[in-house]
Parts: sequence; C-alpha cells; structure tokens
Amino acid sequence: MNKFSLRSLPVILSLSCSLLLTSQAEAGVGLDATRVVFPAGQKDTSLGVRSLKDTDSFLIQSWVENAEGNKVNSFVITPPLFLMQGKKENTLRIIDNTNNTLPTDRETLYWLNVKAIPSMNKNEEQQNTLQFAITSRIKMFYRPNNLTVAPEEAPNKLTFSHQGNAIQVNNPTPYYLTLVSIKANNSALKDTMVAPMSNLTLSPTISASSISYRTINDFGAQTPVITASIN
Repeated sequence: MNKFSLRSLPVILSLSCSLLLTSQAEAGVGLDATRVVFPAGQKDTSLGVRSLKDTDSFLIQSWVENAEGNKVNSFVITPPLFLMQGKKENTLRIIDNTNNTLPTDRETLYWLNVKAIPSMNKNEEQQNTLQFAITSRIKMFYRPNNLTVAPEEAPNKLTFSHQGNAIQVNNPTPYYLTLVSIKANNSALKDTMVAPMSNLTLSPTISASSISYRTINDFGAQTPVITASIN
C-alpha cells in the first residue's frame, strides 16, 4: 500500500495576506499598488509584480473575483501564470472583458488575486519541507466615465445619523469609500467600506454627537482627517 509523507508530497498552504511590507517580504513577491482603478472605456490597465529575493523563484498565478469572492471572467489577466526567477520584475496586463454590462452610474468592486508559489531546490526535495503559497488580494474598482462627483470630493459627502444607539453612515456618491481611523466622541470604531449609494451601520454601536475619519484614496494613501456631525 502506498503511503503519503511530507517527503513525497510537499504541503502547499494558501494564505491571504495584506500588502504590508512585512507581508510582502515573507511572501518574497510584492505588488506595485494596494488597489487598482480601472477606468471605463479603457481597453486595459497594468499592475507591476516584483520578486523581493535574489535567488528564489516563484510561480505567479493571477485571477479576478467579484465582490462575493467568486472567480469571474469579466477581466482577463495576461500572463495568468508565469515563472519569476531571481530579483526580477514583471507586469500583469488586465484586459476589460465586461462587454459594457456594468453599471454606468457607480463603481463596481472586484478583487485582484496574485498567488506566489515558491519553488523547491534539490536539497529541499530530500527534506521534510513545508511550503507556503502566499496570495496577495487587493481591491479593483471599475470606474465609469463622467460620474457626477469627483473622487477627491466623495469623502466629504458622507453623512451620519443615529439609528437607535447605533451610527449609520450614508454614502450618496458613486464611489466605494473605505473608512479608517474612525472615532466617535474619541471612541475608536472598526475600519469599514461603504458601497456607492448605500448605507451601513458602524460597529460597535455607540451614542455620539460627532465622528472623525479618514478614507483611502486611489493611490492607497490616507486622506486628511474629516470631522462630521451625527444627526
């Protein structure tokens, strides 16, 4: 009877990671952005991928998921699979395959996934080796043309209201807005993202008269602190 062992079958674990520099160093592969904005009407856009280690090789696999986390063919990535050897750089080309089926009055959210699978050298093949395939997952926003509000103006358009003891945030803009460093009467609240033309309840619930927050811009940087009243 055949038996499996770590020596004969290396274990590959797939982990999701944030794009913090430390996480990239552990993965050995980094991305040139923490989010992608895809303008409508543009045939394609690109994302740089780079190896952070001089000698290691990685098999790079990329794909796109919808907001629910299901793999889709709305965008085609080339190359979808390639080998990156040594401290090299490559470019992922992301091609629009939506065929004008997406909303034209608001952004649509996708997730771009880049998995780095490390190679094994001959010495490791003779040892009990545990390999980690690290997946970097970043947001990709498909942005229609001629939206009614400029993206830099959107964070100031949010409004806040009391819903019982909870705080409801309303986003009347056509953009996905990620809120960070949220404080209600100096009590910290959990970071969140509110979809275009929708609202959500901030957690945990708290009674407050004012709220402050930052948002994340198109370049992945935090905007200045915004303070608003809670109606």
